[in-house]
Amino acid sequence: MGRIGRCNGDRVIPGRDYAGVVVAGAGWVGKEVCGSGAGFGVTRDETHGQYLVADLDSLSEKPSHLSMEEASAVGVPYLAAWSALVTAADVQPGETVLITGALGAVGRAATQVAHWRGARVIGADIAAGASDADAFIDTRHGELPAEVRGLTEGRGADLVLDAVGGPMFEPCLKSLRVGGRQVAIASLGSGRVEFNLIDFCHGQHRLIGVDTLKLTGRRIATMMDALRTGFEDGQLRPPSVQAWPLSQAVEAYDAVAKGGGSNKHVLLPRQD
Repeated sequence: MGRIGRCNGDRVIPGRDYAGVVVAGAGWVGKEVCGSGAGFGVTRDETHGQYLVADLDSLSEKPSHLSMEEASAVGVPYLAAWSALVTAADVQPGETVLITGALGAVGRAATQVAHWRGARVIGADIAAGASDADAFIDTRHGELPAEVRGLTEGRGADLVLDAVGGPMFEPCLKSLRVGGRQVAIASLGSGRVEFNLIDFCHGQHRLIGVDTLKLTGRRIATMMDALRTGFEDGQLRPPSVQAWPLSQAVEAYDAVAKGGGSNKHVLLPRQD
């Protein structure tokens, strides 16, 4: 397929997530695998091509009942959700989790992971839509902190996963209970935010940053192994997908750019 340019003038094949059958690698030949890769599509070529090269310690077997198309769409969203909620924030049963960007890929994955871990979820987004959250806030209407406190008997959320950042950052902080923690994984606009440091201190809040690009192949495989259990037990569900032949990669990218749907777009390799 076509290549895309990077800022430094080099060229790299895009794509971070994948699913397929191993054709070479001691102990892995013939196995169906899925996941993501350290630096894939960012610092090195992968995964939108006929073949890819991955370290053996980064491989994880595909959940048995997921199709290849479904399995290829669960990498980054579920890795981000797991990294934020489980690894970084140690979400506990009975906690209330506020998830912004709840209708996006990471937000939907995080809602499932939080429920799997026994937490209650308040979803928030800039539009109404179908969500598995226990309660949902359309942030175009009303004030997020007030809405969250109204849903938590005035206490506030135990944990916030802010998948939006930017203008949502401070409202998320204000939605936390005393001693609550907030995980940031992205930010709209310039990336700069403002908040009241005195309120932050008095609230005894904790702020945690998560970056899935820092994950090693071995760590990705460990997380994918844990997530596989959730998919096989029915606690986690793959997103709906729209498949495209590799020859229509440009059209697939155009569809992603236009947005307007919850489908994950998947490129299919040529059949030799």
